[in-house]
Amino acid sequence: MTVTVGIRRLPHSAGPPQRASAGSAGYDLRAATDAAVRIGPGARALIPTGLILGLPPGYEAQIRPRSGLAYRRGLTVLNAPGTIDSDYRGEVKLLLVNLGRRPVTIERGERLAQMVVAAVPEIAFREDDALGARPVAGERNDGGFGSSGR
Repeated sequence: MTVTVGIRRLPHSAGPPQRASAGSAGYDLRAATDAAVRIGPGARALIPTGLILGLPPGYEAQIRPRSGLAYRRGLTVLNAPGTIDSDYRGEVKLLLVNLGRRPVTIERGERLAQMVVAAVPEIAFREDDALGARPVAGERNDGGFGSSGR
């Protein structure tokens, strides 16, 4: 199934979203900076992509870290996964944080994050006062964090 997503490349764009391979789930997003950006340890930066998306209704774009950058340089998407809603028409920017011990320098055109487009179903909530009122055999119930074991 092919989903068509419109894109507008702003003048400072460093290129359209691209998959690294035919089997890649995510489309790489590049830094669209005028100059190199330095992010110190523990610091964060908002990096432009130079892209505006036209997602169809019922879809979102999830912005995720690139595993190699996270592993080698400690660079990750701070609000991972970030969400671009279908009705947002501003420039996509990447909120990055350096969790490493050394400064990281971002160069123009560098692949910084992955974008995964996903369907978002319409949800109908209904109130149910019986939820949580009695234990369900074999289920976690209200055990919370770590209750499913190791």
